[in-house]
Amino acid sequence: MAYETEISKRKTFAIIAHPDAGKTTLTEKFLLFGGQIQTAGAVKSNKINKATTSDFMEIEKQRGISVATSVMTFGYRGKMVNILDTPGHKDFAEDTYRTLTAVDSVILVVDCVKGVEEQTERLMEVCRMRDTPVIIFVNKMDRDGKDPFDLLEELEGKLNIGVHPMSWPINGGRDFKGVYLLPTQSLNLFESTKTKLTDDVIKIEGLADNQLDSLLPSKDVAKLREDVELIDGVYGDLDKNDYLTGNIAPVFFGSALNNFGIQEMLDTFIEIAPNPKPRATSTRMVEPTETKFSGFIFKIHANLDPRHRDRIAFLRVCSGKFERNKNFKHIRLDKQFKFANPYMFMAQSKEVMDDAYPGDVVGLYDTGNFKIGDTLTEGEAFMFKGIPSFSPEIFKELINTDPMKSKQLEKGIEQLTDEGLASLFVQELGNRKFVGTVGELQFEVLQYRLEHEYGAKCRFEPRSIHKACWISGSEADLKDFMKYRQNNIAYDKDKNPVFLAETAFILKMAEDKYPDLTFHTTSEFKV
Repeated sequence: MAYETEISKRKTFAIIAHPDAGKTTLTEKFLLFGGQIQTAGAVKSNKINKATTSDFMEIEKQRGISVATSVMTFGYRGKMVNILDTPGHKDFAEDTYRTLTAVDSVILVVDCVKGVEEQTERLMEVCRMRDTPVIIFVNKMDRDGKDPFDLLEELEGKLNIGVHPMSWPINGGRDFKGVYLLPTQSLNLFESTKTKLTDDVIKIEGLADNQLDSLLPSKDVAKLREDVELIDGVYGDLDKNDYLTGNIAPVFFGSALNNFGIQEMLDTFIEIAPNPKPRATSTRMVEPTETKFSGFIFKIHANLDPRHRDRIAFLRVCSGKFERNKNFKHIRLDKQFKFANPYMFMAQSKEVMDDAYPGDVVGLYDTGNFKIGDTLTEGEAFMFKGIPSFSPEIFKELINTDPMKSKQLEKGIEQLTDEGLASLFVQELGNRKFVGTVGELQFEVLQYRLEHEYGAKCRFEPRSIHKACWISGSEADLKDFMKYRQNNIAYDKDKNPVFLAETAFILKMAEDKYPDLTFHTTSEFKV
């Protein structure tokens, strides 16, 4: 059937990494191979001479980091590949974690100089929780870094996953000669080529081939033969099922900036990465092969195009066929919606699409109807599960520094917190606004975007708040508690009361005084 054929073409994955590991640069090169761009940008020294395609927000271009997930689609070898390039900075981990719910596999980028870093471990924990298949790309091999065998040991030990080298580096740093491709027993010699495609794979008849001695210095040939003999003895052949169940991660070595070692990884990804997988909902598992449409919102972004002040909700299609101008049911609102201009993305550029299949990511114009985690179906009432929300760790009060732009500030903070970048709590007394985030950098991004996208100037003043707790229990107890602690009660975006506990001791006192009330650290208890 044509429908099953379309599903079999889809490969949807996220690229994850610690900041500065080269993740966004790798995304660029994938687009280069997919024919979406002719020239790749270069990220150097945390400054961007020519901004990379997937970092489209102005603050990303200035700082040289990704602070929002970018969605891109390209065709390669008869497949439709959907890449989600995620923020690496720990302050934006929430966006990355949610993105991981919308993909079927992951490519993890590791810096060969720094090895496995703290954020890499946190991201892999999320992948391990879901048994997400992982391919590892060890980047920056043209810089002096760790020994490849030490790196493999570190990857296994710190990431709690088995590894299986698919290519093997010949030296490293300034003496980096290239890689030996283990499955095909061929050689790829290194050449610094930052902006165009190259195909330097040399076919040889394994390591016994005499060509090797004319292509490489004798000491390099001797070491390569020794290394590969050891690798073959330890690792053998890759078991595809071990990869698909998340137990083994194929490992490739290369240099994203120099466009080296990427094509063989992309070719392997196309061959072994999973097609769209079943998804858990509040009532049952949904199979991608089901003919009735279903999907969920995993990201919302305001002002994707600053000239048009648009707001886009990103939908992952899970089953059936999404069609333009067809009515679908918004489960939470219990309303029918149809979409005249659904979009497919290549970073910030987009084109109208008529239909989409499981695995595809669709951009929907949103006037405020969607929240992260919302489900659309053809009528069946269920909600997709496993879309995480996080309790804020840092709280600051939003202070308006330009009263003439109050309306712009109201609209801006409303829209930006809808994206999941931060949580907004409003106190009725004095209409005070408190913003909670998981990291300091989010406040800087909020302040920058409020000024440059909405024309609203503000500052954030730290407030002593230990936890924001949603409260559930009997109406009488709730009313009594809110009267008792009225100076610490605020409301979230859905008008639910939230207790802003100043210290752990005050929270404990409230729990002891009101044993029949439950204090929740995330709003998920309502779902």
